[in-house]
Amino acid sequence: MFAVMAVVSALGMVLNVRNTVAASLSLVVTMIALAAIYVLLEAYLIAVIQIMVYAGAIVVLFLFVIMLLNLREDDFAPGRQWLVKFGAGLLGVFVLIQLLKLVGPGLPEVPVVPEGYGGYRQLGILLYTDYVLLVEMASLLLLAAIVGALILAKRNID
Repeated sequence: MFAVMAVVSALGMVLNVRNTVAASLSLVVTMIALAAIYVLLEAYLIAVIQIMVYAGAIVVLFLFVIMLLNLREDDFAPGRQWLVKFGAGLLGVFVLIQLLKLVGPGLPEVPVVPEGYGGYRQLGILLYTDYVLLVEMASLLLLAAIVGALILAKRNID
């Protein structure tokens, strides 16, 4: 049921290209449906991250950009709509062929995941032992982005 909801809302997102706010709200529904699928798979941490990061922060960012750009329907290039549809159709055919190749010989048997695998404790231990250098590099990159944004904002105020 949630997979159908995700696919229908994703199609609504694609079909509402002219109305970007409605497309963004369809993206929210898609992300919430994906989070529900994660809950059904008992991946609660991934579901919470999906809702907080994607359905929350990213979609709000999209809505702010859409509203700040103030796009109207006449801002889109009307002569190139056939090219976008052709490219999307070609991409869809390519993805369908790849999926048929994957499913063609039959789905491989999925091994059973041990209890507690992929939990938040194991993730935290891995992030702060084996991947501590990558976590620190990501934090420095975020710090540099914040400082850069503050410098640009201060320059625009002056």
